[in-house]
Amino acid sequence: MHNKNQYLQEELLRTSGVNPKKCMRCGKCSATCPAYDEMEYHPHQFVNMVESGDIEPLLNSKSLYRCLSCFACIDRCPRGVEPAKLVEAVRLAAIRKQGANHLKADDVPAMLDDDIPQQALVSAFRKYAK
Repeated sequence: MHNKNQYLQEELLRTSGVNPKKCMRCGKCSATCPAYDEMEYHPHQFVNMVESGDIEPLLNSKSLYRCLSCFACIDRCPRGVEPAKLVEAVRLAAIRKQGANHLKADDVPAMLDDDIPQQALVSAFRKYAK
């Protein structure tokens, strides 16, 4: 089991290109996240959990699909850790594990309303495979 987690951790770090050891856990990434209230695990927690190898809860978390991929956390990080890239890498790992995407293109129109930001729509379309 340990080797499986270690392999997955290395894969996530390689896929994302992020060095989570640079994180000083200041929380600025989470403070600026527009989806903070919707997420079970916040950006700084993603970084910490990937660094510690506690990845299984992330793979099963709805937070993966709550992230808007707006990269506000990347802009705010004083150390350049790029939490959103880790979220994207974990999302890809979850999709590979499931063998299918969480969101289908046909599901998006039913989710739209007048208040949804255009950025959320673009992010939604990034989250499904053609």
